[in-house]
Amino acid sequence: MRPYPIQRVSVVIPVYNEEASLPELLRRTRTACDSLPCDYEIVLVDDGSRDGSADLLQQAASERGSPVVAVILNRNYGQHSAIMAGFEQCSGDLVVTLDADLQNPPEEIPRLVEVASQGYDVVGTVRQSRQDSILRKLPSKLINLAALRSTGVAMTDYGCMLRAYRRTVINAMLECRERSTFIPILANSFARHVCEIPVGHAAREQGQSKYGFLKLVNLMFDLVTSMTTTPLRLLSLFGAGMAMAGFAFALLLLVLRLVNGPQWAAEGVFVLFAVLFIFTGAQFLGLGLLGEYLGRVYNDVRARPRFYVERIVRGEPAATSRDTLDRMSASA
Repeated sequence: MRPYPIQRVSVVIPVYNEEASLPELLRRTRTACDSLPCDYEIVLVDDGSRDGSADLLQQAASERGSPVVAVILNRNYGQHSAIMAGFEQCSGDLVVTLDADLQNPPEEIPRLVEVASQGYDVVGTVRQSRQDSILRKLPSKLINLAALRSTGVAMTDYGCMLRAYRRTVINAMLECRERSTFIPILANSFARHVCEIPVGHAAREQGQSKYGFLKLVNLMFDLVTSMTTTPLRLLSLFGAGMAMAGFAFALLLLVLRLVNGPQWAAEGVFVLFAVLFIFTGAQFLGLGLLGEYLGRVYNDVRARPRFYVERIVRGEPAATSRDTLDRMSASA
């Protein structure tokens, strides 16, 4: 593993109804990036916010010499699609993703850049002393477990979006056109050297989390069905095991009936009902998983765009001393 020279850092931040926290987010992120030994840009993607977030982003990007790039999507496409939209507009050798809620401090950005410069393709983070409720932590743990069991990619905290990606990994992800994307897993599939570092975690000060229980469950389905076919294989193994167990149970019932007579276990009615319920539940489970996969195939066949950029606002570069002299000489 050789050191990775970094000339420019891009910070990609998806924004959805974060008007209250945006001023502080911009201030802290710019302060953290000012300490970097290289050039930087801050790409903020408004994911169809219904408050004044888009206006604040455009105002910040319109300032002369501003490092902010505002990407405005026409509606809400989801966090991961918004991040992919930011990936298409950023130009850094290293790309850092960050949530807009300030639960992961922007002050960690220089540390991620320093670790990535050692030669890592992906630098993940592990939230220390999480300040979320149990209703938020439990689904996250289920997602981490499902990701590990289904994909075999060993990462401790898949839910933390404070991560750093090398440009080659970003380009590889942009070549993937599937609609359901789980960025940390997708990035690791193209990375050779991956590491994790511990980072701080703060309680949300403004607004509420956009990831409720149902959205986290949907995210888990997206993760499992879009990145691996392991559930189908597990379903096949489960079905084979159930068939063998059912056959053995039928033999046992036959033997007990011959030994104990027809009066045993109420003529076998309750046992038959139990077997019927087990097989019916297994069928519904299988149909549900198959439906998830068919739904994603249907979305890919329709080939709808993953996102649509309504407009992009970039600030004009600050005038250099050379530009000032040229204008003065021209006016003279």
